[in-house]
Amino acid sequence: MVPTPSHLLLGRWGEDLAASQLAALGWTILARQWRCPQGEADLIARDVDTGDLVVCEVKTRSSTRFGSPLEAITPQRMRRLQCVAYEWMRRFGHHGPVRIDAMAIIAPHDGSAVTVEHRRGLQ
Repeated sequence: MVPTPSHLLLGRWGEDLAASQLAALGWTILARQWRCPQGEADLIARDVDTGDLVVCEVKTRSSTRFGSPLEAITPQRMRRLQCVAYEWMRRFGHHGPVRIDAMAIIAPHDGSAVTVEHRRGLQ
């Protein structure tokens, strides 16, 4: 068995944390790591306050040494997330509002406090 690289474990841990935080807000997690020909969505959820369908990109890093995790969401990645959102809507017959959110998680290796930033409605 090949060991899982630590960055993949960190990413999975970050997605678990993000899903837990959204669920704690009362959101319904509809899918995790949903894939289609257009790409992948880390989380797809329903915002309990607005009723919006939310495609949520989760970026987890151990530091900001190479910038904010949100800086990794390029215009190309945003276009792909939009295509994934439209494909979800098409497949599951969703006709209501949809938005793209991002969660930036910084989990330092030294055990200091984890920070989570939730950005709603990326453009």
